[in-house]
Amino acid sequence: MEATATVSGTKSSAGTGTVADLIPTAAAAHAEHTAVRFKRGGAWHDVSYAQLETIVQEVGLGLVDLGIEPGERVCILANTRPEWSYADLGATAAGAVVVPIYQTNSPEECLWVISDSGAVAIVCEDEEQLAKIAAIRDQLPNLRTIIVIDGVEESSSETSSNGSSAELDALAAITLDQVRERGRSRSAEELDARRAAVRPEDPFTFIYTSGTTGPPKGCVLTHGNYRAILNMIAESGEITDDEVAYLYLPLAHSFALLVQLAIFDLGGELAYFGGDTKQIVPELMEVKPTYLPSVPRVFEKIYTLAHGAIEAKPPEERQRAQEAIALGVKVRDMINRGEPVPAALQKPFDEADNELFKLVRGIFGGNVRHATSGAAPIAKEILEFFWACGVPVLEGYGMTETATAATVSTVEHHRFGTVGRPLPGVELMIADDGEILIKGPNIFQGYHNRGEESFGAVEDGWMHTGDLGSIDADGYLSITGRKKDIIITAGGKNLTPANIENDLKQCRWISQAVMHGDQRPYPVVLITLDEEEIPSYAHEHDLPQDIPSLCKRPEIQELIQSEVDRANQKYAQVEQVKKFVILDHDLSQATGELTPTLKVKRNVVNEQYAALFDELYNG
Repeated sequence: MEATATVSGTKSSAGTGTVADLIPTAAAAHAEHTAVRFKRGGAWHDVSYAQLETIVQEVGLGLVDLGIEPGERVCILANTRPEWSYADLGATAAGAVVVPIYQTNSPEECLWVISDSGAVAIVCEDEEQLAKIAAIRDQLPNLRTIIVIDGVEESSSETSSNGSSAELDALAAITLDQVRERGRSRSAEELDARRAAVRPEDPFTFIYTSGTTGPPKGCVLTHGNYRAILNMIAESGEITDDEVAYLYLPLAHSFALLVQLAIFDLGGELAYFGGDTKQIVPELMEVKPTYLPSVPRVFEKIYTLAHGAIEAKPPEERQRAQEAIALGVKVRDMINRGEPVPAALQKPFDEADNELFKLVRGIFGGNVRHATSGAAPIAKEILEFFWACGVPVLEGYGMTETATAATVSTVEHHRFGTVGRPLPGVELMIADDGEILIKGPNIFQGYHNRGEESFGAVEDGWMHTGDLGSIDADGYLSITGRKKDIIITAGGKNLTPANIENDLKQCRWISQAVMHGDQRPYPVVLITLDEEEIPSYAHEHDLPQDIPSLCKRPEIQELIQSEVDRANQKYAQVEQVKKFVILDHDLSQATGELTPTLKVKRNVVNEQYAALFDELYNG
């Protein structure tokens, strides 16, 4: 196999352990430290590592009591919350294989994951999730056990008139508390024996990729895969033992799962969001995390809010703000390199910090040492803005098939516009066609029931990612596109849609931008308006507030045209967007247009809005 570039991370100490004994090991070292924080009834509650170990033991033994055997699959269908982790870690301790399901999945999607994985048990969050299982129960002959986190007793009388209570009763579900109670009746030695029997090569989890194309595939990831990646993270120093992490990402996604494991592995504190995405910023201010794992959309929203306030200022103030951001980047780079900051720079920097930068840090709670943006690309300008403000938002790279991660950026070692350098023990290669190949102990074991799948194929130890990239002289990896996302116009020009899409999404008024143009004469773009931001513009200009009416107004068309013109200036004529259409609603997970990490499913959008795209070209 030819390669245009290769690079390796420092040798890792990743070895032979498993995830099954993660919590007992952490509890032995950090017994009285806070492991878990969660909000209930308007107040935050703490769970120590010693208490976490007890809960996990009770859940694990309860599952043993319910007849769960080593290697059997247990699904979890719930929002990110402490009980998700209790069920996950308890099932793992019992030697079972955890199969996460996104809480937003439909009954049909749940059916696919449960059936394909061969799960014998499922942990559901509440009556809403139980109802999904009730709808497909007769198609799941292998499902023996159904567990519910929040009981449904209080609502049973209210739902009896429409029969839903009868459906739920027919499921014979037991509560997670009852599972724990059953576990208290069994000997701890039973769970110790289960843990001891787990081997690094045993499956730890099947993670079904949400995917931007095709049905989800179950990535088989072993205990050895995750033990290796946890050792790599510890060695890289990305997460430390005094970390306070705020987690709102769905634990069904590999990124959130890895954060959960890494925090517990190192003895840090994990704060779970309260369940309302509109309360993320207020909760950040309460938790004051040191580490924030997130996806680009959240950082983009905060950036457009802060940057929109700057753009609304008079020209002279706007210019000063832009100069302050440039100064902030320069000074923080000097500090990061250990260079003395001249007084001529320090004074205006301190002024900018007091007037602007500290306000942005306050949005994140004021204590964030670093944040990780993953799952999708983010614009360099956004990263530089947060860096200037003292909130290092750093990109990493990986995929479910690499046990989440392959490269990492740290505060000390980062280069904006890249996704960092390989983790210790990971090797990267750029193949002759530009594809990124990865080798390491974190590479998955294939897709469950799909040994013939070509994507993600591992040849000679190298996993083919489907992503295109380049490696610079210092070992930093840049993602230049995705093989299947490259648009080839009718004139034969290869376009990378993510570039101009990210430029457009920096606009305060734009929520999503999706380029279209494969085998077409030129690129066009589908635009959606930001439903939280655009009403303020409408109010200021005496326009209707509802999106369907607003998107047709000439004032809005002109506004978006100006943003398209701004973005086009960065690109050659053949790459520029020639036309656009504004959708009268935003893209969503519910309609299948976005993945749970808010990435656009390009094939779904192209198919769903084919008529609109045709009109742009025919017009």
